[in-house]
Amino acid sequence: MKPLLAALALALASGPVLSADADSTTPHPFSVRDLVMMDRVGDPQLSPDGRYALFSVRATDYAANKGITSLYIVDLNKPPQPVMVVEKGSSPRWASDGKSIYYTAPKDGTAQVWHRSFDADNSGKGLALTVRAGEAVTDAPLDVNAFKLSPDGAKLLLSYDVFTDCPDLACTKERLDGREKDKSTGTVYDKLFVRHWDTWADGRRSQLYIADANAPSQPVLLSRDIDGDVPSKPFGGDDEFSFSPDGKTVYFDARIAGKTEPWSTNFDIYSVPADGSAAPVNLTAENQAWDANPLVSPDGKTLFYTAMKEPGSEADRFGIMALDLASGSKREVAPSWDSSAGALQVSADGKTLYTTTDDKGQHPLFAIDVATGKATILVTDGSVGAFSTGSSKILLSRDDLKRPADLYTADLKGKGLKQVTHFNAKRIKGAQTGDFEFFTFKGWNNETVQGYVVKPVGYKRGKTYPVAFIIHGGPQGAMTNSWSYRWNAQTYAGQGFAVVTVNFHGSTGYGQAFTGSISGDWGGKPLEDLKAGWSAALSKYNFLDGNRACALGASYGGYMVYWMAGNWNQPWKCFVDHDGVFDARAMYYETEELWFEEKENGGTQFDHPENYERFNPVNHVKDWRVPMLVIHSGKDFRIPDTQGLGAFTALQRRGIPSQLLHFPDENHWVLKPQNSVQWHETVNAWLKEWTAPGAK
Repeated sequence: MKPLLAALALALASGPVLSADADSTTPHPFSVRDLVMMDRVGDPQLSPDGRYALFSVRATDYAANKGITSLYIVDLNKPPQPVMVVEKGSSPRWASDGKSIYYTAPKDGTAQVWHRSFDADNSGKGLALTVRAGEAVTDAPLDVNAFKLSPDGAKLLLSYDVFTDCPDLACTKERLDGREKDKSTGTVYDKLFVRHWDTWADGRRSQLYIADANAPSQPVLLSRDIDGDVPSKPFGGDDEFSFSPDGKTVYFDARIAGKTEPWSTNFDIYSVPADGSAAPVNLTAENQAWDANPLVSPDGKTLFYTAMKEPGSEADRFGIMALDLASGSKREVAPSWDSSAGALQVSADGKTLYTTTDDKGQHPLFAIDVATGKATILVTDGSVGAFSTGSSKILLSRDDLKRPADLYTADLKGKGLKQVTHFNAKRIKGAQTGDFEFFTFKGWNNETVQGYVVKPVGYKRGKTYPVAFIIHGGPQGAMTNSWSYRWNAQTYAGQGFAVVTVNFHGSTGYGQAFTGSISGDWGGKPLEDLKAGWSAALSKYNFLDGNRACALGASYGGYMVYWMAGNWNQPWKCFVDHDGVFDARAMYYETEELWFEEKENGGTQFDHPENYERFNPVNHVKDWRVPMLVIHSGKDFRIPDTQGLGAFTALQRRGIPSQLLHFPDENHWVLKPQNSVQWHETVNAWLKEWTAPGAK
């Protein structure tokens, strides 16, 4: 067989060339066509010996209007030369011996777990030099949602969507096939969720199974009697379940809510014998808020997890908890660290936890000392995404406002940061971007608020430029020093616009009190911050043309655009509203996750109608005057498209210049490449029309 690197590099070179434009290397202002064609590097996995990086790359097939995910390996001890090892696959994971990998890929129309091994290196020093053909190790009639290998590689945890009254996977498949043959199309529901995010409920739950890694045809159900999804929907992953180091116990988180699921955030951590011999046991029943991301220490004595304290909240601070598995005692590891932890990883000696979180406009990687709770920033100046820790180094993905994600390595103290992949180097070199700068000002209650400004491509001192004033969603989110494939400031800078954004009260990364202050006050403190931030930016940056500015926002940002349309419309030449809340009262009854509405408005709409009317944009339509582009999607069940249709009706009936862009096949996000291009080109045309010199 040929050497691995040479053989697979040859295979990669012969693959299809995917492009949306003729020449991305010729210098030009950054555009949406650059954006949609960027390779998306992610899911880094460090080999057990620390020598190799396994990761995924999503390329864009523009003609087919979809992404194609492949898997790569790069030798970290040699000049970086990533090699494709799986043409179409995802969720790559190393076997415990580091000589093979597992991943998910299609087989006969369903997603299965595959295994691909490598020949032994004669020197015994690292990965094999030749690769063998992959083979499917699962052959279920259903898609594998997520999987995880046991520490010894002998077992697989597998998540499948099943009818919980079915005795086996085949029963679920037979029932689904029967439904497809049935000519009647109606569905009777007796509880919520009827639909969630972008999918209508069909009665199935994601359940957790275990099987032999080499013979998984008869998996054993572990999440017995769990009326919940493992992992959670719509965005849960394999961080939500894990093995003990000896492989004898499995831990997972789940929300058992029955008919109360849409207004409950009560996730709990469960333990279950890995052989399925007993039912799961709830380890966190006393906490009625969200417990998540179970992870056992290397010595098997401590269960680490993240936990909120406020029931019904999805934006409370995730503290890091430690549960002594022998005594059952619990403690918070870093109670004075005023940040909300993400998923956790633990060092080989069990003394350090690693996590990421927003922090003052950045999204760094932190190390948390288990004994003292001291939090130390290891890697910052940008956004650290997924990461993988080893005995001597960390492999991580990292991006910022001027470049998409690539992989980097650093030692366990964050030193010696080194870039090891350069997937978009030629496109970045050709696509010119705008420089950016963070600034602070005094916002609501004279408290410090942060924002940033991006200069337009081709900026020249002494000139002024039209402005895109971008309002982030969430609302408990932030505009950070990070790369985005939906709201990317460089797409506006490339069109000749300066960009201003403000991380108003309610944003993440500035302490939990700051984040929580928006609840019950959607149109109050944030609007004051936006006004003050706009004034501060105009005073500080003389290249901003305040007379040629448009405000844009999505989700909560879209709500704020509708609110500004009736309460602060004086500075703006136009508005762009994407998937915003137009009528707070109707929103309560149309959305799916009711806990969010009830938390943000102090209860249900029928018990507290005055709270929903206090900052309701629909009540101020009579004061609308500014031209508006409304964008909404048919599969957006978080903020249904009736909200956008209502706003467009109001604009048309009032005779205000307006357009509606509707995507029947998108959810709360616009994800398909060609739809993304249409979105940006429609928005750019709208901005240019109303900010052109002489425009009304």
